Amino acid sequence: MTDSAPRRARVRAPELIGKGGWLNTGETQYTLADLRGRIVVLDFWTFCCINCLHVLDELRELEEKHRDTLVVIGVHSPKFVHEAEHQAVADAVERYGVAHPVLDDPELATWKQYAVRAWPTLVVIDPEGYVVAQHAGEGHVHAIERLVTELEAEHEAKGTLRRGDGPYVPPEPEPTTLRFPGKALLLPSGTFLVSDTTRHQLVELAGDAETVVRRIGAGTRGFTDGGPGEATFNEPQGLALLDDGSVVVADTVNHALRRLDPATGEVTTLAGTGKQWWQGSATSGPAREVDLSSPWDVAVFGGKVWIAMAGVHQLWTYDPAGRTVAVAAGTTNEGLVDGPAAEAWFAQPSGLAATADRLWLADSETSALRWVDPDGQVHTAVGTGLFDFGHRDGAAGQALLQHPLGVTALPDGSVAVADTYNHALRRYDPATGEVTTLATDLREPSDAVLAGGDIVVVESARHRLTRLRLPEEAVRVESVAHRTRRAATEVTPGALRLDVIFQAPAGQKLDTRYGPSTRLLVSATPPELLLKGEGADTDLSRDLELNPAVTEGVLHVSAMAASCDDDPANAYPACHVHQQDWGVPVRLTEGGADRLPLVLAGMDETAPAQG
Repeated sequence: MTDSAPRRARVRAPELIGKGGWLNTGETQYTLADLRGRIVVLDFWTFCCINCLHVLDELRELEEKHRDTLVVIGVHSPKFVHEAEHQAVADAVERYGVAHPVLDDPELATWKQYAVRAWPTLVVIDPEGYVVAQHAGEGHVHAIERLVTELEAEHEAKGTLRRGDGPYVPPEPEPTTLRFPGKALLLPSGTFLVSDTTRHQLVELAGDAETVVRRIGAGTRGFTDGGPGEATFNEPQGLALLDDGSVVVADTVNHALRRLDPATGEVTTLAGTGKQWWQGSATSGPAREVDLSSPWDVAVFGGKVWIAMAGVHQLWTYDPAGRTVAVAAGTTNEGLVDGPAAEAWFAQPSGLAATADRLWLADSETSALRWVDPDGQVHTAVGTGLFDFGHRDGAAGQALLQHPLGVTALPDGSVAVADTYNHALRRYDPATGEVTTLATDLREPSDAVLAGGDIVVVESARHRLTRLRLPEEAVRVESVAHRTRRAATEVTPGALRLDVIFQAPAGQKLDTRYGPSTRLLVSATPPELLLKGEGADTDLSRDLELNPAVTEGVLHVSAMAASCDDDPANAYPACHVHQQDWGVPVRLTEGGADRLPLVLAGMDETAPAQG
């Protein structure tokens, strides 16, 4: 008898360990042995990461389609200190509607066992407990779907597939008025409009910021226009008031902008197709025909609606007069680079506030406060990059924030920052260049709005709006500085071979119809770390030279590969873009590794196979 099953590299899957324990299992603690007979997809994620949130959404259909054979397990692997708190993970699991078990791994124990290097990473384990595939980044679910289908057939034939209900146990719903609200807006009537993100609604509250006036939206995930009872949203966030009295809503997971008529409660769609923007998609055009990517906040500046496009690390604009959208700033590379708008780098911009001469933005992944001037130049007030964060007041050049999501212009020309992961409201004063703390003991504040002499804060993880007097003197706090928790990779000084591994999914081939289908961009922090190998090219492997005089730093690697269905008879094959950005902390050590493999899709064939 011949073995018709495909030959795959197989590595015995390490055990699942996490000090925080399990969520969404009814308090049952699981081991890999308990899951034997099922196909398991491990989703290494952290809740600050927009790409991780995209993958959660991509996985929903796959989970539903293969619910009796497939178990998705989220392995929560924190970047920020706040993300190592168990309650914060539990909140995030509910906030984003995660409908599968989650292992809370605050010490990155399982991350290290699986040699994961990037958020998000998906690992596929077969019913016999072997790793058969690994994918970094988003856009891989079509390939995993094909693999799951193959594994079902293969292990059904072998008698090693076990069908049945999975280990997911949904949590009991909580009866709060709001549930993880995102942003708020003071309406001309004196009421507050709040995006009730987890319940997929907008809620109008009376001037006391507590009493419900009305709810807008059916309260289920969806993308339909209509009256207040029929319209549907998908995790809405930012809100902005237009001159005609209507409200623009950043409908984040629908990748769309919606319009609310406060007089009637009618909801219509202004921009977006409902599909997520990918490399190669249009970057300008008629608003209803262009894909967007996780718009998180909106603000009116210079006659246009500016959009914090968190999903692609850019700022876009919507022109209400022409009903068009266009990229306004950012390259889609993730990081902190100032300068002309077209050359600037952002990292998940998530909060906007406009004054006459500045568009302020909370750039969450760089823990930064930045602004755009009327000439299109991008500046940074607070923040240094992707890996430094904390709670430190004082001169802006050394002050630290931790994953801020909101910014609010204050009457005196300063700005308040919703410093989300520090549970604080901070203030930056451009006149003095100083950062102070206005309030602490807030729970994941995500936005704030002025109401008379008060500031009303969206306390997202306490599910409420909290009214504070604008204090004349700042609160004093102990300074804390942090770096990302990941251990550095020890590499040899001098020559280092960088290999990005990409194997086209089964039934697909590299898409070379329009030239090279791959792209690799490499840079470093500090820049002096790289003596050779910086820049962009089409080869996914590159010889780098590391400066022996720089003992440690971060290699920034961005890779993209396009693949299409390998069917000569099909003139219009389905094509997919795979992309991921890595920030790899490295320490230069004699005897360190001389090769750095990063798996975009597939398996590193140089790793020893077992089984």
